[in-house]
Amino acid sequence: MEFEDYKKIIEKKLNEYIKVDYPQKIYESMRYSVLNGGKRLRPVMLLETLNMISGSYEKGIPASCAIEMLHCQSLIHDDLPCMDNDDYRRGKLTNHKVFGESTAILSGDALLSFAPQIIIKYSDIEESLKVNVLNEFFNAAGVNGIIAGQIMDLDSEGKDISYETLLYIHTKKTSALFECAIRIGAMLANADDSLLIELTKFAQCFGMAFQISDDIIDETKSFEVLGKTPKKDEKSSKATFVKFFGLDESRNKLGYYCQKCCDILESNRFESKIFKELIKNIEMRVD
Repeated sequence: MEFEDYKKIIEKKLNEYIKVDYPQKIYESMRYSVLNGGKRLRPVMLLETLNMISGSYEKGIPASCAIEMLHCQSLIHDDLPCMDNDDYRRGKLTNHKVFGESTAILSGDALLSFAPQIIIKYSDIEESLKVNVLNEFFNAAGVNGIIAGQIMDLDSEGKDISYETLLYIHTKKTSALFECAIRIGAMLANADDSLLIELTKFAQCFGMAFQISDDIIDETKSFEVLGKTPKKDEKSSKATFVKFFGLDESRNKLGYYCQKCCDILESNRFESKIFKELIKNIEMRVD
C-alpha cells in the first residue's frame, strides 16, 4: 500500500461516517473541519503499523478515522480566539470564522464524543481489545494527553520555561496523537509488549520531529505553504524550539529525532516504505 491509497480509503470512510443529519448545522460544521484536505498522517500511520505487523489493515479503518476526528477536534478548539486565535487552517477559514464560536466549540465537543462511537460501532474486533483501544484513545484525548499539552502551552506564553517543560508540552500536545495512532495499530495487530515499547518510542520521536519542523516552518515559510498565519507563535510568544534554541540548533534537533526514528526502524527490522518517506518529508519541509 502507498500513502495515497490509505488516504483515499480514510477520506471515503470519513465522508460515510459523518453524514449530514438533524440538526444540520452541527454536522455541516463537523464535516467542514474533518473533510477539508488534511494530510491524514495519524490515520495512515495507524493503518501502516497494523499492516506492517499483521499483513492487513482493514480492521483498523474505524479507529484510524476516529483518530483523525480527534485530531480535527483539537484543531477546531486550538484555533479559537480564547486559545491560539487563528483565522485560517489548511488554507481555509477556521471553523469559528465560518460557523461562529459557539458552534465551533460544540462541533469540537461533538467530534470528541462521536469519534469513539465509530470505534464501538464499526470495529470488528473482540470486546476486550475494543476496550483497550478506547482506553488508548481517551488517554490521548484527555487530561493526560492533548489537554495537558494545550493547558501548559497556554500557560507558558511569554514566560521563560525549562527545557523539560518544553518537551512536556510537545510530548503531550503533538506526540500524544502519533503515539495513540501507532499504539492502536500495534494493538490491533496483537503486537507483544516489547514490540509495543519500540513502536511507542518511534511515535514519540516522530511526534517531536514533526513539532520541531512545524516550529521552524512557522518562522520561515509563507501562508501559501503553511495554510495558516505565519510567525504566529512568535507573535504570541509561544514556547517553541525556535524560541528556545534558534533556527540552526532547532534544525540540529530535528535531525537528531529523525535519525532516532530511522534507528528504531532499522534495529527492530520494521519494514515500512511509508514511515521512511514520512521521516524524509519532515526533514525536507524545513529546506
